[in-house]
Formats: sequence, structure tokens, C-alpha cells
Amino acid sequence: MTRLTQTLLTAGLLLTATTAAAHPGHAEGGFTSGLLHPMLGLDHLLAMAAIGFWSVRQSTVLKNATPAFVIGGMILGASLAWGGLSLPGTETGITVSVLLAGILIATLAKLPTAIGGTLVGAFMVCHGFAHGTEMPAGAGLVSYLAGFSIATLGITFAGRGLGVLMLRADNRLTRAFGGVVTVAGAYLAAV
Repeated sequence: MTRLTQTLLTAGLLLTATTAAAHPGHAEGGFTSGLLHPMLGLDHLLAMAAIGFWSVRQSTVLKNATPAFVIGGMILGASLAWGGLSLPGTETGITVSVLLAGILIATLAKLPTAIGGTLVGAFMVCHGFAHGTEMPAGAGLVSYLAGFSIATLGITFAGRGLGVLMLRADNRLTRAFGGVVTVAGAYLAAV
């Protein structure tokens, strides 16, 4: 099996995750729940992987800062939820993050660091807020935070790894991957 075939197969498997498992009712325990939440929900999985993928083609500063924007936004969003604040439009923000990340990949868009970092941070605030509100009762806050932080960074770096592999391939494959993510975002918006 060629490296490209393995990469596309991995991307396909990632796209088969279900959205239902990313919401309340999955595994008990703070760390395990936090770890599973972003990995089992198609919306979270696609957004984080796509942001990592997209970051590869950005300026060195934005590419290197993207993990900090991702985790900073996640922690800020979760903190808002744990502080009892409301964030209207959270689910819409999550869906838009998938849709727009797909469009950014498909168009090979490069953004200035300030704009790209703000966009990534804002998207992740929505994801973090959802993670915060869906923390299982009785889960330890610090262990839950550690779990979803590790999973989030892992998914982001996996997306980045796929993006690096795709740099060596024809841009049409990158555009096609962006198209698939965009369609998935549109599907999430429709359901």
C-alpha cells in the first residue's frame, strides 16, 4: 500500500466517526470522557483535523502558533461553560467551523496570522464551550480538561501530518479533501 493510499484510507476512517458519541452519555470518568469527546464526534474531529491540515500551508508563525490558538480557544470556551455563562450559537459556530475549514482547505487559502489565529481561536471557543457543557456529572474538571486537551492536540497534529503528506501530492487531492470536509460541514448544518 502506498503512502498516499494509507493517508487517504486514514482520512476516510476518520470521517466515519459518529456524532452521537460526542455528546453526554459516553464513558464515565473525567479523563476518559474528556479524551473520547473530541475523538468520537464527527463535528469536533473534522474541525480539529481540518484546522491542523490547513495550518500546514500558512505562514511559519501561524503554522507554529495554531496548536496554541486551538488549545487556548478550547480552554477559554470550556471555562465560559464552567463559569455558568451562556454562548448563544455554539452549535452553529461548531458547524461553521467545519464548513469554513473545508472551504479554506479547498481554496488553498492563506490568511494573515492575526486573522487566521483569531478565526481558529473563535472556532475553538465554540468547541470548548460544547465540551465544557457536556462534561459528565461527577467528572473531575482537571482530568476532563486534560483528556480533551490531549485529544484535541492529537487530532490537530494528525491533521497537520496529513497536510504535510498532501504537500507532496497534487493540489487537486488537497482541494478534494477540502471539498469532502465542506460537504460534511454542509451536512452537519442540514441535520
